[in-house]
Amino acid sequence: MSGQKPDSSLNTLVELHGQRLFIDDEHWVKFIVVRVEVTPERPHGLSYSLTLHDGSGERLVGFDNAHAVSDVKGPSGKGKRKFDHKHRLRTIRPYDYRDAATLLQDFWAEVDAVLREKGVLK
Repeated sequence: MSGQKPDSSLNTLVELHGQRLFIDDEHWVKFIVVRVEVTPERPHGLSYSLTLHDGSGERLVGFDNAHAVSDVKGPSGKGKRKFDHKHRLRTIRPYDYRDAATLLQDFWAEVDAVLREKGVLK
């Protein structure tokens, strides 16, 4: 990350590691955030998984960098793989990680959207 401005929100994200927050009796979020060596796959020096689950434990929303996903579908997407991505219900899309604060903001926005769709939030 040399040449980049330090991410002042990174400590806030890392401090959430291991936290499980309950939204209601049926839904909860879980944070796994660990500092790792900077690599091409994890240029921000983080291994992270931010997830929303329902009462049965099914993941409804997830932002993570645990595995690669293609930027493009089909054969032309094979060389364009990213590790940062988001899961929304049954879909997976690449995610453009900018900084820890934006990741948290985007995660909570997606959580709110899914909970509204499911009628949990009004």
